[in-house]
Amino acid sequence: MLTFDGHHSIDAAGNQGGAKLPHAVKTRDGKFVDSTGAFLVGELERLDQTLHMPLAAVTYPRDIDLREDVTIADEASSFTLSSFGAAGGIGSNSITGGKNWIGKTTSQVGGIGVDIAKLTNSLELWGMELKYTIPELESAARMGRPVDQQKYEGMQLKHQMDIDAMVYIGDTEKGSTGLCNSALITPASLPAGASTFSAWTKKTPDEILADVNTMLTTTWKNSAYAVMPDRLLLPPAQFGYIATQKVSNAGNVSILKYILENNILTTSGQGKLQVYPVKWLAGAGVGGTIGTAGTDRAVVYSKEYQRVRYPMTLLQRTPIQYDSIFHKTTYFCRLGRTEIVYSECIGYYDNL
Repeated sequence: MLTFDGHHSIDAAGNQGGAKLPHAVKTRDGKFVDSTGAFLVGELERLDQTLHMPLAAVTYPRDIDLREDVTIADEASSFTLSSFGAAGGIGSNSITGGKNWIGKTTSQVGGIGVDIAKLTNSLELWGMELKYTIPELESAARMGRPVDQQKYEGMQLKHQMDIDAMVYIGDTEKGSTGLCNSALITPASLPAGASTFSAWTKKTPDEILADVNTMLTTTWKNSAYAVMPDRLLLPPAQFGYIATQKVSNAGNVSILKYILENNILTTSGQGKLQVYPVKWLAGAGVGGTIGTAGTDRAVVYSKEYQRVRYPMTLLQRTPIQYDSIFHKTTYFCRLGRTEIVYSECIGYYDNL
């Protein structure tokens, strides 16, 4: 499966691989690829010394709160869910009428039952070794390009990309899911518009607004009207469409602004809807393949720590080890699984 740039592959476990170099790769000046970046520079050539990193973006800090009480010694993270029960239930036509009335001579007073369930998720060890030889360090120092710093920045980028994938889609090898594909939430399909298509590019602005309000109200209803979602995540293509498409040829308001001003959350005065693009939602719908256009998914939820969060520890490293001409150190941490405490507060809607 290809990533969003159409070149780099994603394996069955969801790991993103970089482009593989052939065994004999040469630069334009005829030198073989060198990690220290030693190039032949002509007298009339101006070399830009800026380090240009690979193109990559992570958005998980924007969309989820981190659970930072876990430590490197923990092998699992857990939380509890409490359920309450009372005789008769709320508003039912049972013996108590749903309300706990008592009289002056009542001999039997109803009570409340509590059930506390614990949910546990594993915390996996993540690690990457950085090593470089003394000649590499000396060459890099001579060239003014610190190879140790560049490898460290590359490790940090891989670390952030792995967390991003774990937060949104989990890991196939570990059997985990994320914010965008949790098995706890049953996906729904958006209705077709007047054009008989459900895709937003085929719908009118009013039909798109109706879809957004349907997402919000349905998820609000699923939470027993306790929590109205305040965040909408969209695939990049759909976000780009509503952000640039005008409501009408005569107007100058985009569909996105029209939605932000007229959705049920904003008009009810309970908050402001936030809409963001997420690359992992492309192809995330039922029957789709993540990273490919087609069966796309929208996610509505409330970004609150007590409802959804991601447990992880900070990066740590071992002392530098000297092995022959090598300098080695290992960076490690623990990465958990996205904890969806209240699945009722999240909604999946496909085929938009």
